[in-house]
Amino acid sequence: MATPSPHTPTSNSLPRIVVASLIGTTIEWYDFFLYGSAAALVFNKLFFPGSDPLVGTLLSFLTYAVGFAARPLGALVFGHFGDRLGRKRLLVTSLLMMGGATCAIGALPTHATAGSLAPVLLTTLRLVQGFALGGEWGGAVLLVAEHGDPRRRGFWASWPQTGAPAGQLLASGVLSVLTTLLPDEEFTAWGWRIPFLLSGVLVVVGLWIRLSVDESPVFKAARAQAEARRRDVGTRERMPVVAVLRDQWRDVLVAMGARMAENIGYYVITAFVLVYATEHAHLSKQTALNAVLIGSAVHFAVIPAWGALSDRVGRRPVYLLGAVGVGAWAFPFFALAGSGSSWALVVAVTVGLVFHGAMYAPQAAFFSEMFTTGVRYSGASIGAQFSSVAAGAPAPLIATALLAEHGSGTPVALYVMAAAALTVVAVGCARETRHRDLSDGGDEPDQEGGRNDPNGRGTPSLAPERR
Repeated sequence: MATPSPHTPTSNSLPRIVVASLIGTTIEWYDFFLYGSAAALVFNKLFFPGSDPLVGTLLSFLTYAVGFAARPLGALVFGHFGDRLGRKRLLVTSLLMMGGATCAIGALPTHATAGSLAPVLLTTLRLVQGFALGGEWGGAVLLVAEHGDPRRRGFWASWPQTGAPAGQLLASGVLSVLTTLLPDEEFTAWGWRIPFLLSGVLVVVGLWIRLSVDESPVFKAARAQAEARRRDVGTRERMPVVAVLRDQWRDVLVAMGARMAENIGYYVITAFVLVYATEHAHLSKQTALNAVLIGSAVHFAVIPAWGALSDRVGRRPVYLLGAVGVGAWAFPFFALAGSGSSWALVVAVTVGLVFHGAMYAPQAAFFSEMFTTGVRYSGASIGAQFSSVAAGAPAPLIATALLAEHGSGTPVALYVMAAAALTVVAVGCARETRHRDLSDGGDEPDQEGGRNDPNGRGTPSLAPERR
């Protein structure tokens, strides 16, 4: 019998890998999004009291943005060690860091108890959250992409991406239940702590599942080749971050540009909409949360479908459809969200997230296929997370400031459209990647700074198309 290649998963291992990545990313995004929802609903009162409501919200979103500032550092650190030690170890570390920080937020004293120390502690824990999430995404999607069937990589790699709407769904669902069961006074006094403390239970479940999976066989094969080459030739490999920024900087820039509409659009649709619906359209917090809840459920369902489509028609066409869709939907989104109708708000959020899914679903496979194995964790993480500083981090802050200044969603819609235009340009400049073999071009950079790529193009070679 023929021996399977080292990077071909058994039929029952891939679903287990997918579940492990999905549950871990769901927990981490639950923690991250829970903060965003709480920042829009209660943190302005608990940690920044005495301010005008919109000013308090701006300050609250500023601490929210701090988490994004830490994500590039997490990408650098986790990317380096992920390319050196493996994907699995770093994923366990990121889960522990995120869960611990989230539980600690649930136990924080508020401004009424600790004074100015309270927002300082809140900001510190938000930095830890951002650092952990900066390393989580790259490892989770690579673990699936490097195990998966090349012909269906877009579909399988899209499942960790569903961790974002699943985490949003879980966070919004828990908050929705609490705001339904508790009066506003009790929710503000202590009820908001419950979903943060619940993260501790979720982390235990996530760790149990993540510890049960194997390391990526593509990574193990690449490391074995690199070790053999160093023994035979005596070369000293460069740091992954140095190698990727020297050899594949164009791919890093494409990944950063590709995330602009995806990142900004998502946080406007799911985080800023809570402010817009409650402060501008005068809808209840419950109504706004329910709209995000319904939209996130649809988002979760469409992501694998978009991923499967990218296996048939390519990553770029699906991604471009999502970017154009988010940009075109910006004005209808604010018209519906500001109408005062709860169902119009649901439609606004849901359609926006369907278009967003067309970018988010192929992103995992697209970014994984851009980089060679020895620098893949670093390259994918840097491209994804450095853009978040300019995109997702300030998005709710900029949107809230524009609303406060102009009293209208029109400037925010123009902001989203500009981001969509940047993404269209970036993805339009990229090469199609869906037929690339992740085990190709996976060697480490050599001592002189070149990659042992037989094609000499600075990118993995194209694998023969499989029908």
